[in-house]
Amino acid sequence: MEEHAEALEADLLRYYGVDLLDWHREALSSRRLAVLVRHLPPDSAFVRAREGEAAEWGLTDHLLAAVVDHLAIANWMFASANRDEYADPPEAPVPVPRPGATDMSDGPPADRAADDHAPTAAELARFFG
Repeated sequence: MEEHAEALEADLLRYYGVDLLDWHREALSSRRLAVLVRHLPPDSAFVRAREGEAAEWGLTDHLLAAVVDHLAIANWMFASANRDEYADPPEAPVPVPRPGATDMSDGPPADRAADDHAPTAAELARFFG
């Protein structure tokens, strides 16, 4: 979180009109700050800085990539089954690269909520204090 402090500060102002200094002034509780950080939208600077390219991919993007991959496999299977007996087999299709997947057999990354770690009040206090 420390490496993305500027993005977090900008997002708090942009989305909530909250100045991060309010936390230092004790006008903003640690609990409220944690809630605001946890619920920043996917297009926020903090989420994009923390998650990188994966933040830009939604469900629709993953489904479209899966459609393209399945269509390419179906075309490859059709071409393989209907090729001349002595011809070289067609090259297998390469899956659409997905953010966060190092091996293309991984498919889309797990649901964001499953591995999402929102800072606790103690973590926020340690970071800002």
